[in-house]
Amino acid sequence: MKLTWACAIVFSLATVLQGQEPTPPSSTQRTTATDQSPLTDAPRADSVVASTSSSSSESSSTEQTKRILGFIPNFRSVSADVILPPQTAKDKFKIGLQDTFDYSNFIFVGAQAGLSEATDSYPAFHQGARGYGRYYWHTFADQSDENIWVESILPAAFHEDSRYYTLGHGGFIKRTAYAVSRVIITRTDSGTESFNAPEIIGAGGAAGISSAYYPKQYCTWTKTGQRWLTNVILDGASFVVREFWPDVHSAFRHHRE
Repeated sequence: MKLTWACAIVFSLATVLQGQEPTPPSSTQRTTATDQSPLTDAPRADSVVASTSSSSSESSSTEQTKRILGFIPNFRSVSADVILPPQTAKDKFKIGLQDTFDYSNFIFVGAQAGLSEATDSYPAFHQGARGYGRYYWHTFADQSDENIWVESILPAAFHEDSRYYTLGHGGFIKRTAYAVSRVIITRTDSGTESFNAPEIIGAGGAAGISSAYYPKQYCTWTKTGQRWLTNVILDGASFVVREFWPDVHSAFRHHRE
């Protein structure tokens, strides 16, 4: 799914994460010999509670939510260290259709269409209400086409998993590199890694199909290649957002508390 907010969130991720300092252990979290009962050698209750709280906090910092910021679809993200059964073809088509027809997608398409019209990206569409309508349906067709090919049709054909599996561990650079690499590396239905054919071929195929409904002057090899590259770059940016969203969400929730 083409996320117009992706680049802005990626830009702010490093600042958000670097601003988090590790919290020193409290006195209740330090388990020493004096914390043990002289009769049973079992941990004291306050130590057990602290340990449970720590485990819960660590889990929440790597847990994905169904939506980012409460409304942006995040249906195909898998929390770190979670093992799921293989996707069925039905599951893959369900995710593609959810991303395409979710209410938020219509809002993002509208915003992107407005931006394209404001910058006169396609002069042949002209301006005004009719021009905006042309920008809108072309943008929606582009996104829908790519969603179905990348998330549904080709994953089913190549027996590859269309979900994003969060790494959730390591430094910012390591996790960013992992997220970007998911553009060319994906997981198969059998759990092994493979070339991400649905992403590369699907994004290119969608860009090629767009030549059927764009004016001829925008259907050159250069223009088609630009749309292909844009699709892949935006998907890579969205993977980075998905990778760090649990950290950002956890930080926001901790701040509110």
